[in-house]
Amino acid sequence: MKISIDKQIELIERGAVNVISRPDLVKKLEKSQATGKPLKIKAGFDPTAPDLHLGHTVLIQKLKHFQDLGHEISFLIGDFTGMIGDPTGKSETRKPLTVEQVEKNAESYKDQIFKILDPEKTKVVFNSTWLNKLTSKDFIMLASQLTVARMLEREDFKVRFENERPISIHEFLYPLIQGYDSVALEADVELGGTDQLFNLLMGRDLQRVWGQEPQVVITMPLLEGLDGVNKMSKSLGNYIGITEKADDIYGKTLSVSDDLMFRYYELLSDLPAGEINALKTEMQAGRVHPKAVKQQLARELTARFYDAEAAQRAEDNFERIFSQHDNPEDMPEVVMSSSEKGIWLPKLLVDTQLVGGTGEARRMIQQNAVSLNGDKVSDIDHLVMTQGEVILKVGKRRFCKVTFR
Repeated sequence: MKISIDKQIELIERGAVNVISRPDLVKKLEKSQATGKPLKIKAGFDPTAPDLHLGHTVLIQKLKHFQDLGHEISFLIGDFTGMIGDPTGKSETRKPLTVEQVEKNAESYKDQIFKILDPEKTKVVFNSTWLNKLTSKDFIMLASQLTVARMLEREDFKVRFENERPISIHEFLYPLIQGYDSVALEADVELGGTDQLFNLLMGRDLQRVWGQEPQVVITMPLLEGLDGVNKMSKSLGNYIGITEKADDIYGKTLSVSDDLMFRYYELLSDLPAGEINALKTEMQAGRVHPKAVKQQLARELTARFYDAEAAQRAEDNFERIFSQHDNPEDMPEVVMSSSEKGIWLPKLLVDTQLVGGTGEARRMIQQNAVSLNGDKVSDIDHLVMTQGEVILKVGKRRFCKVTFR
């Protein structure tokens, strides 16, 4: 069944910040529908980290929209560009990745994206495939397409130049190479974050030079993290990782603020826009509790990366822990040797892998976030008696049962 152009546009523009240009997009969709030839949709990802979080999946979700409409998806892994280092948004030259890091992270990406995209209908491509074939002459020709003045229009380069911070010549090549990827793939549409707009427009410029019809550029917003302020980032600790435990994905989603919840719905949910608006109306009218709306989102996202049964178990576990103040069913258990002297609580938290180090353990204790057998502990010098069993809890979701023998 053919989907009308208006309906396609409605889905494609959902959550988007820029569509450059809408008339071009309409023409491409009309041509695709008339010829039966799907559009070529591209989004590039540098394999800078092995694990994806929900912020990364905003683009992948938009790829899925195009895939659901019958278009051809190229998930581009920038293994070549990853070894240059994307300068976007950086105040200094970014350290490039090694070949080994790129290969390891790229494999991890492939495993994760198929939790959202259909593996049978997705092309996973590596830009080293064509970029390794370019000669020195090709690179010089590519570099001749851009002036230094145009490059300094990029905000990050402009700021670094004005502050007399170094800009390496190879960083100027990055947007050119990303643009050339669109030439190599003959892309009809390229997706990217709002911070990538300069690079995405470069693809349009280079396609004109190569005699191709310029791609449509669609930018998606950078998803705010759990703090509701900064973009989702592992370094800030405000993220929801898609490889985290089902309980953590569910629980973290419930911690999203009511104000931010519908932004997550718009950018991440498969629920139609009309149903999302209906939920918002019902909640604002007081006919549906915000928690119920958030639970629906938490179940959907948990099921996406696991399955419906895992999502239901995560919800049951959450209710058991936080509503009934009980312990989780799948709480990790550790057996340790007893000692007459006992064990220093921060060390015990590290040994049970509830924290990353004694520094973090001290901070969590001082923040009143550590419980021992249900009782809060505020003394960082506390000694735990190593007899029988103890239940440790750090924060809201980290538990461990320790048996001393």
